[in-house]
Amino acid sequence: MVLADVVGGASAGSLVLAGDLGLPDVPLRYVVLVVALVLLAWRLTYTAARLDRLHARIEGALTALDAQLVRRAECALELAAAAVVDPASSLILASAATDALAAEDEHSAGRLEIENVLTETIDVALTPEVVAAVRAEGGAPAELVERLAAAGLRVQLALRMHDDAIADCLRVRRKPLVRLFHLAGHTDLPQPVPLDAPQRL
Repeated sequence: MVLADVVGGASAGSLVLAGDLGLPDVPLRYVVLVVALVLLAWRLTYTAARLDRLHARIEGALTALDAQLVRRAECALELAAAAVVDPASSLILASAATDALAAEDEHSAGRLEIENVLTETIDVALTPEVVAAVRAEGGAPAELVERLAAAGLRVQLALRMHDDAIADCLRVRRKPLVRLFHLAGHTDLPQPVPLDAPQRL
């Protein structure tokens, strides 16, 4: 009985203290509304930052892809100059590699068409039989073939990284919250690079 009076007195004292401090009597629905708005603001901020990171990742993947394409063209040009294949094939390979290195706009359709021509030229000039013969001989020509094969593999990896980044970005941009609040702004939808699969030596 005495303990109940003490607890009751403590509760009453707490209420009096809260009143003495001048704390407003806020309805629960307003508290819930404020919490919901704070959570929504946090979610919007987080999603917008994630979109920015995904777009930056796509740009980085494009830059990496461009660098690997340049490296592949340089390897192809060295291989053509080394006369590993017959003179006609060397001339065509050198022309395609030179065109790829001379292309200026890394994201234009014309540049991608030139890269696809180089891919096709490498496939035609370096048939499995030619590659096997060069590797059997060894020496500098075989090393050039290995460098070109490694460059082609890096192009494939860079292309896959770019496609993965685009898939992640599109997945986020399709969310209702992103579309409702226009979190992507005026940024264009990222598009996959229409590049043929590089040669596999």
